[in-house]
Amino acid sequence: MKNDTLTLAIQKSGRLSEGSIKLLSQCGIRIQNGRNHLKAKAIGFPLELIFLRDDDIPQYVEDGVAAAGILGLNEVLEKNKKVSVIHSLGFSRCRLSVAVPKHIEYQGRKSLQNKRIATSYPALLKQFLKKHAISAEIHHISGSVEVTPGLGLADAIFEIVSSGGTLLGNGLKEVETVLESEAVMIARPDLPPAVESILEKLLFRIRSVQKASNNKYILLNAPKEKLDLIISLLPGIKSPTIMPLAMKGWYSLHSVVSEDDFWQVIDNLKEAGAEGILVVPIEKMIT
Repeated sequence: MKNDTLTLAIQKSGRLSEGSIKLLSQCGIRIQNGRNHLKAKAIGFPLELIFLRDDDIPQYVEDGVAAAGILGLNEVLEKNKKVSVIHSLGFSRCRLSVAVPKHIEYQGRKSLQNKRIATSYPALLKQFLKKHAISAEIHHISGSVEVTPGLGLADAIFEIVSSGGTLLGNGLKEVETVLESEAVMIARPDLPPAVESILEKLLFRIRSVQKASNNKYILLNAPKEKLDLIISLLPGIKSPTIMPLAMKGWYSLHSVVSEDDFWQVIDNLKEAGAEGILVVPIEKMIT
């Protein structure tokens, strides 16, 4: 492991890879060469990428080949290596679920008793079955798990679900959600101080991008007599910016509103007398 460079393992191809590259780009980090290579250096930041299968990333991080990695939480928990989840990244959300053929009348977890369950996550399935005192036969499949019930190889499956389209296409229905997953960053617990410092700088950039995506910058006009009421409706970081307009008795207010509260805040502002409301996306947010 180099002490002057952060080595980050990401998925070689697929949604996780695309999401990881996009996030790095939003952090101002450009990749020097494409994903057809095993490694790639970043421009303008001491970062080197290693492109791997997502299920190999925990092992490479544990072994010190990479200082950190980006992959799905489901793979982290399945592999159970000596790594730490240090940050949730918010993209590639999915769930790990039990699914059965559509014609089956599912009557709760007891329906899985003594059944054959196909999965590419045997460790997590074993934990789930043990937790609920279910005895079932686990079939570890590394390929297309969804086809196994139709081929008579399994009575149910335990697999990652995103939109659910693949399940429907194979005549299956989702009956039990076991784990909500998303992309996370993992790291070794004993990084050299210099590498840990670089990792903290990267996390600072990532948090700034995430805060920006979860907030909107709004500008609005308000009459003087409604100013106090409108200010009370603006959450802001500390307090809104207030500037007098050329038109006497009117002010311009600038503030930041959370995406979660956005439409309710806008409705309240309109009712309170705010006019000319403009909404601007935020690229980065440093707090």
